[in-house]
Amino acid sequence: MRINKKIRAPKIRLIGKDGKQVGIVSNMDAQLHAQKEGLDLVEISPNAEPPVCKIIDYGKYRYQITKKERESKKAQHQAKLKEIKVKPNIDEHDLQVKIKKAQEFIEKGNKVRVTCMFRGREMARPELGRKVANRIAEELGTIAQTETPPKQIGRNYSLVLAPLGKKK
Repeated sequence: MRINKKIRAPKIRLIGKDGKQVGIVSNMDAQLHAQKEGLDLVEISPNAEPPVCKIIDYGKYRYQITKKERESKKAQHQAKLKEIKVKPNIDEHDLQVKIKKAQEFIEKGNKVRVTCMFRGREMARPELGRKVANRIAEELGTIAQTETPPKQIGRNYSLVLAPLGKKK
């Protein structure tokens, strides 16, 4: 963003400090106009023909821009990846507790990785772990969708659930 003497265009469209359009003037006239007001000449739209410049207090302008950026960042929600770990021989009540916790994470807008861990002889029956992980995905199917397909990596079977889009 160019200000004052850094503006190079010979003719510019000038907007006064009150927001009303002054018209197309030479760069020197615009500089003098801004100096009379005790403010800065700021190039708002450099790609326009001719470029649009406004007479404003540059420090205040920068402050307002950073304030708007902070407000927009505050409104955003960063989706985090939470993890729920289960085992293939998990008890029914324990499974319901894990599902409820995963549901809380998803409702807050976070993604959930469901990991079924196999130990020792449990590796002989991987379908039990798949059944548990897929059951969690089915029970949370109303509020979440599987983002990555289920896959087994080493002794772990995992899948990622992401919240569904916002309801209108």
